[in-house]
Amino acid sequence: MKLIFMGTPDFAVPCLESLLSAGHEVQAVFTQPDKPVGRKQVLTPPEVKVCAVKHGLTVYQPKTLRNGEAMEIIRGLSPDAIIVAAYGKILPKEILDFPRYGCINVHGSLLPKYRGAAPIQWSVINGDKETGVTIMQMDEGIDTGDILMKRAIPIELSDTAESVFEKLAALGGKTLIEALGMLERGELTPEKQDESLSCYAPMLDKSISLIDWSKSGMTVHNLIRGLYSWPVAYTMLGGKKLKILSASPCDRSGEAGTIISVDPLTVACREGSVIIHELQLEGKKRMDAKTFLVGHKLCVGERIGE
Repeated sequence: MKLIFMGTPDFAVPCLESLLSAGHEVQAVFTQPDKPVGRKQVLTPPEVKVCAVKHGLTVYQPKTLRNGEAMEIIRGLSPDAIIVAAYGKILPKEILDFPRYGCINVHGSLLPKYRGAAPIQWSVINGDKETGVTIMQMDEGIDTGDILMKRAIPIELSDTAESVFEKLAALGGKTLIEALGMLERGELTPEKQDESLSCYAPMLDKSISLIDWSKSGMTVHNLIRGLYSWPVAYTMLGGKKLKILSASPCDRSGEAGTIISVDPLTVACREGSVIIHELQLEGKKRMDAKTFLVGHKLCVGERIGE
């Protein structure tokens, strides 16, 4: 197929790599503009641009798709389909309707569950047992188009949003190639989404990062792993933010928000507790709990989160 690819972060890279490996003609890549990153605000290209340049592909980075310029490029290339994976821009109707096979999206959830910007993180935060990728035909809604193919994987108790992200990125590339082959052969039957099963996965922000120790231990554990590696769950200790980077649930009980053990470092929740493995105090480096306790003498019965 002659294809245009639209994507931005590292989640989209395996999809682009898979298209190239499978022999599809990627005519051009659209990605977000370079952005300043870090304290020094170094102008940094998106991961998809880095991949595209490595393969000698033509890259476009329009600030908008609505002024007609992108449509002129697309019209000139006349692709069979446009493949979209975490691009980060809404495609106008004239672009959606132009290619022979339309615009095909690789989405990191089992639609119609978790439409929106952060499906992977919310599946972990909510304690789901499985997730997956959906290959869908795009329409004007947010992840509301017809489903072409779905593939599921389990979410392990040890998984974080980051590890699930990596698994789904690889699965997305593999599933996309399978779906495109079947689409060319006329073997796919689009399936309407069941609106009664839909839910939205809004973009994450730091407002949800504060740990509520009055929740169950499993709920707290799911929040910690679902917010790793951004924006990261935290509690308060001595008036400073204490980021919790890694933890595991435990059956031990106690008064919510109190330390019930320092070997290993364990904090009680409303039901059960959480063993903290890795943490980072505001202004300090990340470290394992044992190393942290060498310089910070915490005691059983001491409260945190205040």
